[in-house]
Amino acid sequence: MELREIIDLVKRTKSFVENREMAGHVKVKGPADYVTQVDTDIQNFLAHELHKLAPGIQFLGEEEGLHEMSGDTYWILDPIDGTTNLIHDYQHSTVSLGLYEKGEITLGIVYDPFREDVYYARKGTGSFLNGKPIRVSQANTLKETIISFGTAPYDKGLAKENFERLLKVFMESQDIRRTGSAALDLAYVACGRTGGFFEARLSPWDFAAGMLLISEAGGMITDFSGAPLDLLKRGSVVATNGRIHEELRGLL
Repeated sequence: MELREIIDLVKRTKSFVENREMAGHVKVKGPADYVTQVDTDIQNFLAHELHKLAPGIQFLGEEEGLHEMSGDTYWILDPIDGTTNLIHDYQHSTVSLGLYEKGEITLGIVYDPFREDVYYARKGTGSFLNGKPIRVSQANTLKETIISFGTAPYDKGLAKENFERLLKVFMESQDIRRTGSAALDLAYVACGRTGGFFEARLSPWDFAAGMLLISEAGGMITDFSGAPLDLLKRGSVVATNGRIHEELRGLL
């Protein structure tokens, strides 16, 4: 199974993303939680094509939700990370695909179809953007960098503490950014555009690919307590260049 084949498959999803009619077919899953026909069609397309490439690998996609997996190797897919962005044509949505093998992510791809950017990593070989190696920021303190964050919009009961955290980070950093796509934010940490990212509640498909991008680019990713991320559960995420990890985590 060649990495180039998988990347080419992921890039074929661009035609789905560009279909504004399908993006308008919206279902509500929960508070501020939506699914479009684009999400569903991309998941079905990639599940089918990946099965043809590697029939022995199971599949975990966002649109079927978290559930018990019987094997130790499976794809983890977010067909559209940034669905609310897609609905509004706010062009910051990505396709995020990770390969889970025996307790770890061994391959990660984050595809930004609006900029034709493909971020990818294979365990032990480094992280890349469109074929060129990427590394995390060299900032040593929050004062030297900008930080991105997610609002955990599906859990608005967390809003008060989330924005209290944001205020602390804003006061200590150069500035704050928000794209509305956690996978894209993680990719930006991996390539050094931001020094760090945090969000109080994410699912495995949101961070599976991005966590490998970051570790292979020299960064660090944990939950707010500093523990490793659980690839089968929702939880908090803080990702940095490593140098500012404890400073940022200490504010969360």
